[in-house]
Amino acid sequence: MAQARKVAIVGGARIPFARSNTAYTTQSNQAMLTATLNGVVDKYQLHGERLGEVAAGAVLKHARDFNLTREAVLSSGLAPETSAFDVQQACGTGLEAAIAIGNKIALGQIDSGIAGGVDTTSDAPIAVNDRLRKILLEANRAKTTGQRLAALAKFRPAMLAPAIPTNGEPRTRKSMGQHCELMAQEWGISRDDQDLLAFQSHQKAVTAYDSGFYGDLLVPFAGLTQDNNLRTNLTMDKLASLGLAFDKTSGKGTLSAGNSTPLTDGASAVLLGSESWAKAHGLKVQAYLTHAETAAVDFVGKKEGLLMAPAYAVPRMLDRAGLTLQDFDFYEIHEAFAAQVLCTLSAWESKTFCKERLGLSSPLGSIDRDKLNIRGGSLAMGHPFGATGGRILATLAKIIDEAGGGRGLISICAAGGLGVTAIVER
Repeated sequence: MAQARKVAIVGGARIPFARSNTAYTTQSNQAMLTATLNGVVDKYQLHGERLGEVAAGAVLKHARDFNLTREAVLSSGLAPETSAFDVQQACGTGLEAAIAIGNKIALGQIDSGIAGGVDTTSDAPIAVNDRLRKILLEANRAKTTGQRLAALAKFRPAMLAPAIPTNGEPRTRKSMGQHCELMAQEWGISRDDQDLLAFQSHQKAVTAYDSGFYGDLLVPFAGLTQDNNLRTNLTMDKLASLGLAFDKTSGKGTLSAGNSTPLTDGASAVLLGSESWAKAHGLKVQAYLTHAETAAVDFVGKKEGLLMAPAYAVPRMLDRAGLTLQDFDFYEIHEAFAAQVLCTLSAWESKTFCKERLGLSSPLGSIDRDKLNIRGGSLAMGHPFGATGGRILATLAKIIDEAGGGRGLISICAAGGLGVTAIVER
């Protein structure tokens, strides 16, 4: 069997992220993903190019978006002969798409590809009431007028109430925020520590924007040139003044709108290739995608924290890579909630967790917080579910490139008790 090829990260682009129901209220998943793909095409002069494959996806999709990525490719500057497929793994969608493209490159099945993701909650798919849907399907199956009328006679005005999508877990009926509240209580994560992490995320992002770091990573779209969730004048006092968002009655709640990511619209994409493909196209390699791992936790039967799967995925990946948690220059941990990040870090520092849950003889240990999300994170920029993985991967690759080398860890929690992690290095 041929040796696996190195997976080069050439770079990425994204449209600015926008809070739900603001700048992108009338924009669709396809429009946003197409604009982002065209951003990559323009940035790397890929007009008319047939790439090996494009993988992307969205968590919230209309029925019309059954072939979302392919339709976006057909509307982009890429050659129509470029194949495409959709991926969906909740908040890990963008990174999972990159892993899929990277694996094909490593195996020699393709030489190049784009991985990405998109999501909008402003243009969320609203379905008809389930009882009405069944009546309409029954009427459609009817063979005679009488059968059709009999089906429609079952209609009641109350059935006009639409089925609005939610971010709750189907098996628990709890939102992600409610689950994270339970995690924060289990791990004893304070409100002050959560607010501090959120404050630092905004500060780092503001500094990155001011330095021009995001200049070539962003594609202006629909009037936006930077993420509109970012707060340049945020203070700890302002964060402390915000009310509780998910647990307002027990007296134990700590999660607020300020230390939780808002519903967000946006899209991102990353160009990957083999070293020889990049060289042939005169493209500089920023970094390499070298390892990946996914995990899942039983948040129903064993009552494991819904967003704790990365705490399991990372040590598996470290073991396979022959690395320790401290062997990294940069850590990109998705800030779905400040509490999630702090719970994960606490778990890695816990002797009990590492022994009883991970089967380790000693804790993974702590990380240098100065190396965490150094250009800002999801709390500052927002979190379009399918787009966060691409944002993080492109950001980390550029960080490593500007540093002249190094190694970075990516950790993303996801709905359904899932986690997606990866290592990027040069």
